[in-house]
Amino acid sequence: MGSEHSKNEERRSMVFLRKGPKLPAWEDALLAGREPKSLLKRGLRYVSLSLIMKGMTTTPDFLWGLHEVQKLNLSRNQLVVIPPSLGKLDRLVVLNLGGNCLKCLPKEIGLLRNLKVLFVNMNCLKEVPAELSLCRKLEVLSLSHNCISQLPLSFTDLTNLRKLNLSNNRFVQIPLCIFALRSLDFLHLGSNKLENIAESIQYLVNLQIFIVENNNIRSLPRSLCYISTLELLNADYNAIQTLPDDLYLLRRLRRIAWNPMDKGLHIAHNPLARPLPEVLEGGLDALFNYLRDKKEHN
Repeated sequence: MGSEHSKNEERRSMVFLRKGPKLPAWEDALLAGREPKSLLKRGLRYVSLSLIMKGMTTTPDFLWGLHEVQKLNLSRNQLVVIPPSLGKLDRLVVLNLGGNCLKCLPKEIGLLRNLKVLFVNMNCLKEVPAELSLCRKLEVLSLSHNCISQLPLSFTDLTNLRKLNLSNNRFVQIPLCIFALRSLDFLHLGSNKLENIAESIQYLVNLQIFIVENNNIRSLPRSLCYISTLELLNADYNAIQTLPDDLYLLRRLRRIAWNPMDKGLHIAHNPLARPLPEVLEGGLDALFNYLRDKKEHN
């Protein structure tokens, strides 16, 4: 009789769970008595785990025992902290922490020596741990939409970094360490508080896309014109009045661009001095010819 009563209670519990709110996949798996490893997906390139949009305020403890995971997505939750245990996942290649409430990253992130891609965009970071520079294989880093105003000098060690997004932060000047990142081909510093671009920008010899829109920049440095690889230069919405005479050296800029996604020169919504606004109406060739003639006559 007692055994039958227990079975009925169990059935009622299962019915309640089925009728209740849908459980996050990881909670569902654990309640069903499944091994946490069953959540892992084994693709052609990576062993991955996605816990995106699960409403998590803390990370589940089982996570730090999944040592084989290489691609981890914890984005769009309400995480306030990532524990030091993150360092145990030393096979991680891709880590997405975007869209949370993180105020800092653990210094143990430096133990992720295989990390190539890191997204920590749309959080509440005010600083970045110097230990991140120990992730020497890092190629892609997004820290956009935070409250960061400086980077540690140790970032000069990230010699493999190719794409860096620092947009929508609080930078007043471009951090000096960035000029040592010679492998960069993409640099986004839009929507900060920049007032100038240092002449040292010329050291980024592989830069193809450079975005500094929506700042307080008053002029473009002459040295920028020596980055022959530039294909997209976006300086929209600044305080620029004149353009450097050597701008015509940027031969990979194909046109005056208006769509944010288009390659070319973006220079709209600046208080350009006359006759530049009229010259720009003739397109990029007209602008380059004007600047070339201006230089020859000076």
